[in-house]
Amino acid sequence: MSSKAFVDRVFRNLPSPGGRFAFSAWQHAGKSTKEGVGVLPTAVDVEQVVARVMDVDHYVGNIDFVEQCRSVDDPAFEPPAAVRFYQAVKIPVIGRLHHELVLEDLGERDGWQVLAWYLHPASERLSSKDGVRSEYNDGAWLVRPDALAYALSSAPKKSDVGRLKFAALTKGADAGASRAIQANIEGLLKWARRR
Repeated sequence: MSSKAFVDRVFRNLPSPGGRFAFSAWQHAGKSTKEGVGVLPTAVDVEQVVARVMDVDHYVGNIDFVEQCRSVDDPAFEPPAAVRFYQAVKIPVIGRLHHELVLEDLGERDGWQVLAWYLHPASERLSSKDGVRSEYNDGAWLVRPDALAYALSSAPKKSDVGRLKFAALTKGADAGASRAIQANIEGLLKWARRR
């Protein structure tokens, strides 16, 4: 398992940071949602942003909609290079979604520090009674001194939701992706700039 294939697609579709927020979305074979990436040109303390992204045990109260988040002890994923974690998010109107993810510091690529995640197989064992599980969940933060980017590809397990909720979590998510990605970037920046 790795997030590298997703990151390759992100870099192929990454908008150039101009004077304002830029967004790009594309369809990837076999996925029920589009993948997307947004870039916000702004002054960034790279070290501070990277530290916040890797600090999964403090997402609650600092990252919007995160209801639970905790690292999972796993010798295969040792901080600061990688961390396995459980996360539950509560999205208004939609409800609670949860999964286990692996977040990796992939180092520098084309001037960006890359922090990316993918769905851990243990997510399959989570109870659908506690929240909707993810069919797939890949993402990345791209960080450099003059810009911050956030990329995401996610969808719920169809078996965990009804037809209408599945449509809201896929087609609805595609429709609102640009705004959601920009809000995530701005939220992380706000947290990173708080001392």
